[in-house]
Amino acid sequence: MSEISTKPYLLRAIYEWCTDSGYTPYLAVKVDAATTVPMEYVKKGEIVLNISFGATSGLKMDNDSIRFHARFGGVSREIFIPVNNVMAIYANENGQGMAFEPQLGQPSAPAPEAAEDVPAAPVLSAVPSAAGEAKTEPSEPPSDDTDPPKKGGRPTLTRIK
Repeated sequence: MSEISTKPYLLRAIYEWCTDSGYTPYLAVKVDAATTVPMEYVKKGEIVLNISFGATSGLKMDNDSIRFHARFGGVSREIFIPVNNVMAIYANENGQGMAFEPQLGQPSAPAPEAAEDVPAAPVLSAVPSAAGEAKTEPSEPPSDDTDPPKKGGRPTLTRIK
């Protein structure tokens, strides 16, 4: 018998704690071909999403995925996130929550033996927004350096490895 992951249960528990405490729950997600999010908001292969009751419609947190509708730039978009891609869930107001190591490419349930002639994995590509035109931002050279945290302002979650 395969072991059931505790991750989806912990995600639901932190979400419930945030809402019960009056905090705004946020998800930090590693974006890959399995996620459906507005690509114009993805930075460095990651996106942070407000998953509060007021920001989402039809939120469903299953053991394998998190699904909901949310508005981006006034346009409703369908969001699909595999639980394995969730890097953190936390309260925006104080940064308290839980971080996880994303398990990209790993199925949440054991998959049957794969056939040898399996097609190549899908490639991640940007899709224009539903409003008809994608936002254009000045391109900056990618940088692995992270800025030091700023004092004051809104709290942020910092991953420490």
